[in-house]
Amino acid sequence: MRKLRKLFVMGVLLLIANTTLAQSKLVKGKVSDAIDGSPIAGATIIAKGTTVATVTEPDGTFEFSVPSSVSTLVISFIGFTTLELPVTADLDNIRLEASQSALSEVVVVGFGTKIKKDLTGNIARVKGEEIAYTPVANFNQALQGRAAGVFVESNSGRVGEGVKVRVRGSGSISASNSPLYVIDGIPIAESANSGSSLPDINFNDVESFEILKDASAAAIYGSRAANGVVLITTKQGKAGATRINVNAQYGFNKPTNNREFLNAQQYVELFREAAINADNIDGINPLDPDEYEDSWLEYVENRFTRYSGWSDWRNRETNTNWEKLAYNDKSRTKIVDVNAQGGNDKTRFYISGSVSDQDGILINNFFQRVSGRVNVDHEVSKKVNIGVNFGLTRTKTNRITLDNGFQNPLQMIALAPITPTHDQNGNLYNTPVTTYYNGLLEIDNVKRSSVNFRNLGNVYLNYKIIDHLVFKTELGLDIQNQTDNYYGGPLSLTGASINGFGSADWYKSVNYNTNNYFNYNKTFGSSHDLDLTAGMSFQKYESERAWVEGQDFPVNELNRLASAGEITGGSSTGTQRSFLSYFARAGYKFADKYLLNLSGRIDGSSAFGLDSRYGFFPAVSAGWILSNENFLADSKALSFLKLRASWGLTGNADGFGDFAHLGLWAGAKYNGTSGLTPTQLPNPLLKWEKSDQYDIGVDFGFFGNRITGELDYYNRLTRDLIYNVPIPGTSGFTTQTLNIGSMSNKGVELVINANIITGKAFSWTTGVNISYNRNKIEKLDGDQKKIPGNDGRYLNSLIVGESIGVFYGPKYAGVDPANGDALWYQEDGKTTTNDYNEAGDFVVGNPNPDYIAGFNNTVKFKGFDLAFLFQGVFGNQIQNGAGGFMSTGADWFDNQTIDQLRRWQKPGDITDVPQARFYYSNGTGASSRYVYDGTYIRLKTLTLGYSLPRSITDRLKMSSIRAYVAGVNLLTFTKYPGWDPEVNSDYRAGNRNQGGDFYSAPQIKSVTFGLTLGF
Repeated sequence: MRKLRKLFVMGVLLLIANTTLAQSKLVKGKVSDAIDGSPIAGATIIAKGTTVATVTEPDGTFEFSVPSSVSTLVISFIGFTTLELPVTADLDNIRLEASQSALSEVVVVGFGTKIKKDLTGNIARVKGEEIAYTPVANFNQALQGRAAGVFVESNSGRVGEGVKVRVRGSGSISASNSPLYVIDGIPIAESANSGSSLPDINFNDVESFEILKDASAAAIYGSRAANGVVLITTKQGKAGATRINVNAQYGFNKPTNNREFLNAQQYVELFREAAINADNIDGINPLDPDEYEDSWLEYVENRFTRYSGWSDWRNRETNTNWEKLAYNDKSRTKIVDVNAQGGNDKTRFYISGSVSDQDGILINNFFQRVSGRVNVDHEVSKKVNIGVNFGLTRTKTNRITLDNGFQNPLQMIALAPITPTHDQNGNLYNTPVTTYYNGLLEIDNVKRSSVNFRNLGNVYLNYKIIDHLVFKTELGLDIQNQTDNYYGGPLSLTGASINGFGSADWYKSVNYNTNNYFNYNKTFGSSHDLDLTAGMSFQKYESERAWVEGQDFPVNELNRLASAGEITGGSSTGTQRSFLSYFARAGYKFADKYLLNLSGRIDGSSAFGLDSRYGFFPAVSAGWILSNENFLADSKALSFLKLRASWGLTGNADGFGDFAHLGLWAGAKYNGTSGLTPTQLPNPLLKWEKSDQYDIGVDFGFFGNRITGELDYYNRLTRDLIYNVPIPGTSGFTTQTLNIGSMSNKGVELVINANIITGKAFSWTTGVNISYNRNKIEKLDGDQKKIPGNDGRYLNSLIVGESIGVFYGPKYAGVDPANGDALWYQEDGKTTTNDYNEAGDFVVGNPNPDYIAGFNNTVKFKGFDLAFLFQGVFGNQIQNGAGGFMSTGADWFDNQTIDQLRRWQKPGDITDVPQARFYYSNGTGASSRYVYDGTYIRLKTLTLGYSLPRSITDRLKMSSIRAYVAGVNLLTFTKYPGWDPEVNSDYRAGNRNQGGDFYSAPQIKSVTFGLTLGF
């Protein structure tokens, strides 16, 4: 009986098994990227019409059983177009195409990633491929015009130097206004001992830039995020065959614009006229031989004789174009990039090397960068993943002096055109033959170089604790070693009277950071998605500097300080600061329609006193995907619609020194004995600048998301502004660092992207972004309403109710037609005066733009590709601080701009240029006369390329061959009469001091020819 039971049970089990096998079937295959064939790990495979699904392994393979009734599989992965295939198809070679919809892109956020359509904050994304091989030194220059609300402005056209970046306006009057830069999770130092350290980054190694603009997106970085955050993700290896890419470029550089100054004939005529006019004012008739000896005209003509050297100014034997001599007419760009990536399902790598050599447009200015990168990711087991990202860079910059220095090549433009460059023996002229220092002497008599070695990298470990829960720990290092060497020979400005001058400056900084955090990501049922992040971060920054200088060198060839006859000075300094942080974020999505995100960060900084050392920075945001609601499901035109809103609090703890809260002392000597002297008043109550920001936005898509866009309104209020406030001199000090006021930024941003034509043979994509921002100082110290800034050349001021740095000073009223006097408005704004000291003060300009915009297009036809970007800045003004020298109507011997020829000459003349009066300062004071419209539109980049067809490259055993020509700053449309409207004179550039021009070099216009090879 028992045997019969056993046989019966076994029979039933076999029947069930056979029935089950008959009702299901085994399906297996492999999913790869259609472009490069690399396997796609984590792709979802669903048996259509059921809930049976699986995901691909790291090598792209999958295997699972599906009901026998299933005839179709649905294959999907973030960033790729969903594909449906019959079960009977060849599943071993499934290729997914990259999605054309930006809504499916994976966006990097702080300590994680998200799909763009699930974002509730505002993050602008720029792909590395969009700016790859752009021939500029600083990646911020390549980002210009590509992201809404991000204002990028190069100080001048000097290569490898500073670039100003503002995300949604300026939020501080004296602390940093620059965003936080984070590379592969590690916050980096933006500044170096001299110049900017950002050109150290080879942006051809970058996969993407994510710019966190609103507080909800940025608050996870807390005290560092008030000015926005730029997340930079470098390229990683992909499993599959090793792919090698080589890019080579060679190009030509020139200035975007040349100004027109007086030639020798015009110079002599204008200055003689000015001298005669001055003599007439003094009551001296210069035509009377008895009084000619003491006239201004005789003085001017005697100077002409001196400035003419060996030539005869009366016969105009010399007509030197000093502006042309300031430029390097052989300026070139040479770039070579090589990278390789590949790996298998366990180990993936990306390796690159690059050499960039870019000449500046000014003599003696060049930038060189040699860089290498190794990124490796290795799967130790199903639970453990380790990796390293390491970059090493050496840059060398041959710098020139700041804009206001006589050694600056463009300062030569002030020299008289009647002056020859050389004497008859072939030696360069200098003062007293030249009006000022002859900058050509810098070429052979001065060496000014800055060499920086930078190690930037991190190591990380990911540990999968359980399904959906991962712990990540990483340690990052950013090490800089910079050496600046200067030598000025006996003929130079600095070494003329001391037989040569030299200096050496050494700088080292070590910035290390560790992040340790948990990520939990799980879907519950079919409607609930939960994403949690929690962790801590610690960062410490240390720097040291030592310098020494000497004089009296035997020969120019021995120009290091070891050869100096006398060491005249030296010193060393050191500083440090640290941050300790704890952060958490929770994201929840319900039914793929309702989104909620909460985040908070606690930051502690050594830059503040014990009572104010820690700050809490929370944020909340929500989104509603209306297009997934039933009432919009049948819309034919509307593909995507999401409303979102956010609020958050972020901080600012950079840019005002490391010890502003402390009382500081310095060493001193008295009567031969060392001692201490106080140098700074303490302020133990000094606290964070805090920015309170809310953002309301809508994301939309039309016609199958062929047209997508964003519209945002934001309002940011920054409180407790840090400022060095003047205090009574009886205290023994002049200033104290205090929290004094508040400033706001309100604006609107619009982004529209469209895939106009999506065919394989011909495609056309376009995008436009436009941003409006209104900056306003809401409060200063106590009842103080304004801090004027007329320093004799510039008018940048701080005024409650106005934007930071507005131009506030005399308002030019033109020229008196009766006598040629310059006129200004008095305080009532109606009556005029010819006395500059009686002029009233008015807001006469604003260096902050009202609007910024970008317009890009990419067109592809068979093997040809054309991409171009127009970038524009609207509504700002620029003050030419050099106007009181170069546009004075011959007030002194500086050469004049050509517009001075339309000066007033006789009663009844209607003009805006006063009568030329030598040494009489007729209208030369800082005023609205030298404030101009700074609006411009520029063809920022243009690239035309051709890729050989696959049939040819296959025969050559290559994957791709592309030749191209690329241009930067090719066309500029502006009414600004200066060299270039993109300017912010470097010797005084700052939060308040903006929009200034002082013999500042124009931007570089370049055309490069390139060849890219793929193996």
